[in-house]
Amino acid sequence: MNNVQKKRPVFFVSDRTGITSETLGHALLTQFSSIEFEYISVPFITSEGKARRAVREISEAGEMSGQRPIVFSTMVKDDYKPIIAGCDAHIIDFFDTFIMPLEQELGIESTHTSGLSHGISDEAVYMQRIEAVNYALHNDDGISLKHFNSAEIILIGASRSGKTPTCLYLGLQHGIRAANYPLTDIDAGYHKLPSVLEPYREKLFGLIISPDRLRSIRELRRPGSEYASLAQCQKEIREIKALYDQEGINYVDTSHVSVEEIAASILQMQKLKRKLLL
Repeated sequence: MNNVQKKRPVFFVSDRTGITSETLGHALLTQFSSIEFEYISVPFITSEGKARRAVREISEAGEMSGQRPIVFSTMVKDDYKPIIAGCDAHIIDFFDTFIMPLEQELGIESTHTSGLSHGISDEAVYMQRIEAVNYALHNDDGISLKHFNSAEIILIGASRSGKTPTCLYLGLQHGIRAANYPLTDIDAGYHKLPSVLEPYREKLFGLIISPDRLRSIRELRRPGSEYASLAQCQKEIREIKALYDQEGINYVDTSHVSVEEIAASILQMQKLKRKLLL
């Protein structure tokens, strides 16, 4: 007899990408860490047939798991919402939960238009997002310094401390032009900023990471190398932290936090303004 507890099925359904339902749903379910969930995304429900297929998939998942599925919905239009509402699941409709009270408070009806939060409804804003991401890619890891003068922030730190993903996130989510420059053990050993960074001192922000965490990340990239050794990681981090302290550079510890939290800390500490609405 199989006594293994099956994961509880969780569906994110939407008539668009489903990004909103996934983001909000995940945020809520992280508060229930003792339960294992199986996540299924069902985006672009734009016809009756697709809605009915989604209902069948939800029902089958419930039967197979022996547990009632949870459905997070961001269906904006009313056309196919009743079909989804008819499935045997616990349904949390984010738009019904939040839009209706807002309509009452604001005294007008919403547009009931799907895709506005993630579409290209404002082409200028969309292009700003793309430009910022391209900037991060072209100014990654000290590849080129000729555009550092147009950076809004320049992240510095040890190799594999989280500079690249943070720059990309700042560009994609906030439209901020972020470059980065790796501090090698030679740079840090002098306890002095590399001369190429001196003109941009006011834009610099440091990332720090624990030697143990850095070692585990580097080991995945170059197993068994000196680059990934604990001794090398300890040396680099010790010298980089001394450099930050000596030069008065703000920094944040990236050891056990998400890229979202790192970006939020940078925005707050550097008083950078978001250019895009999340």
